[in-house]
Amino acid sequence: MRTTVGIIGAGPAGLLLARLLHRTGIDCVVLEARTREYVEHRQRAGMLEQGTVDALREAGAADRLNVEGLVHQGIELRFDRERHHIDFPTLTGGRTVTIYAQTEIVKDLVALQLADGPPLLFEAEALAIEKPDSDTPVVRFLHEGREQTLTCDWVAGCDGFHGISREAVPAAAGRAHAHDYPYSWLGILADVAPSCEELVYARGENGFALHSMRSTRVSRLYLQVPNDTDPGDWPDDRVWDELAARFAVDADWTLRRGPITAKSVTPMRSYVHEPMRHGRLLLAGDAAHIVPPTGAKGLNLAVSDVRVLARAFAELHRSGSEQLLDDYSRVCLSRVWQATRFSYEMTKMLHAQPDGDAFETRLQLARLRRITASRHAAAELAANYTGLPLMI
Repeated sequence: MRTTVGIIGAGPAGLLLARLLHRTGIDCVVLEARTREYVEHRQRAGMLEQGTVDALREAGAADRLNVEGLVHQGIELRFDRERHHIDFPTLTGGRTVTIYAQTEIVKDLVALQLADGPPLLFEAEALAIEKPDSDTPVVRFLHEGREQTLTCDWVAGCDGFHGISREAVPAAAGRAHAHDYPYSWLGILADVAPSCEELVYARGENGFALHSMRSTRVSRLYLQVPNDTDPGDWPDDRVWDELAARFAVDADWTLRRGPITAKSVTPMRSYVHEPMRHGRLLLAGDAAHIVPPTGAKGLNLAVSDVRVLARAFAELHRSGSEQLLDDYSRVCLSRVWQATRFSYEMTKMLHAQPDGDAFETRLQLARLRRITASRHAAAELAANYTGLPLMI
């Protein structure tokens, strides 16, 4: 097989890139190791920055999003049994965020691609990227029981943190920066209407809790737990009791309870690989960077990466210039590091320290008090949460 851009991975990054390239007239092929059913049902984040919503609309992939997406005007911070609302439009000049599950984004993009887009091969496991620093890199992959090759002008590695793309970058050609956090999140999905209209970030004595949602009928909630926690140690009643305790406020508010349909534990880690390009291999999304979910930046960073990349390929297609491709890593990393900083600061501010450091606890509360008392500090949080400008 031969194509201009070989895309490894059919998550939001790979699918959106394929859609944007297709609309520009650039041919590509998407290889996905998993089945369509698996890809369309894996649970991931669902908070979309304004720029992510704009990108999906630009790609013609927002018909359902425009109808079903839940627009949020802000978030709520809870600590010391108090409630504080951070109003995004007032603080950012009108910017908002939207709740729309990543599973639904993937379904929308898969349907568009299969209807009129370039080839999308499921159960096509990429085995190796050969000659990434040559003019014709080759992706070896396994599909329908036999090994095949995809010869490309460029390869876009959109296959996540555990994919093969980043491993194709020689150790001497890149550098990794990582930070592991001393706690994890226990996440649940519950068939119950959300107890709030907007996301609630709570810092309690026993640790952090987050109330989110997937729809008007499905709630998504998280608890800070020790690393290596077994979800089986948390029966449903214990989960709901602990959530209620951490969200408790001196006001008329009650946490709705319902059937829990899924539980999982997510480790917390920050990771950035520099650069995001090696020869004609370009990394995007989780293949290049991951952030703790506190700042809701993972999906949004992946979308901003492919927006930069799609624009660079469009310029190459139009004029023959590789300048935007040469700038790809620098431009993306500037935003990646800002999102990494924001996610780190949100995480450190809201999570109880396992060692019970009283000094750190007082600093956390001081940061929260600063945000809720200062318009300038609240505006800084709102600007980062709704998404910093894409510098392209």
